[in-house]
Amino acid sequence: MKHIPRKRFGQHFLSDRLIIDGIVDAIAPAPGQPMVEIGPGLAALTQPLVERVGQLTVIELDRDLARRLREHPQLKVIESDVLKVDFTAVARDLQVPKLRVVGNLPYNISTPILFHLLTHVDVVQDQHFMLQKEVIDRMVASPSTGDYGRLSVMLQWRYAMENVLFVPPESFDPPPRVDSAVVRMVPHETPAALQPQLLEELVQVAFSQRRKLLRHTLGRWLEARAFGGQFDTQRRAEEVPVAEYIALAQALG
Repeated sequence: MKHIPRKRFGQHFLSDRLIIDGIVDAIAPAPGQPMVEIGPGLAALTQPLVERVGQLTVIELDRDLARRLREHPQLKVIESDVLKVDFTAVARDLQVPKLRVVGNLPYNISTPILFHLLTHVDVVQDQHFMLQKEVIDRMVASPSTGDYGRLSVMLQWRYAMENVLFVPPESFDPPPRVDSAVVRMVPHETPAALQPQLLEELVQVAFSQRRKLLRHTLGRWLEARAFGGQFDTQRRAEEVPVAEYIALAQALG
């Protein structure tokens, strides 16, 4: 029976064989690697991946799709909302130190998924995700650009990232109304030690009024914390490099 894509799950199924091959080549799966796929859907990416790795863990929320996937002998199916999945526990259950995580993420909750995975980054070897191109542009953005913001800082603190493949709307069924792309995310081996919640709060305050100078937002926040160090608040949030936000979070922590 044909599966009807469900809007509430943000379902757009990849159907372009050339794009699928390009994504698999970018991931470069090898036999025996512990891999987890988020949102396998109709298994367009799942099948070529499992053929290369041998066994694959998949996370699928849609009950009908999960039932179909369970019929595949090489798949371990976790039927769940990905935001409730404990990836650290998944690695422990598989008895591996690190996971390779891949997927065509639902565009309506892609940012929450990225932040959820950030809390499990210690058990991640790398991540390859298809996302709305606009989101990836923000993830990899440089300072002093319109795309640079909270997402850029929080993710660049922890990952080296690269936009590896453009994916047009017609590669999906049904086609989304936006362009898509594939991003590679590799955790830094020795990330700066800091309190993630503090960095997140700091960055959120900084970008809360991005058109204003930081003295109106982050400056007042620092004053309330009786910060005695040096930090130039005569700039806008988008002018501050990631390294400076990290250094400030470390000084406050």
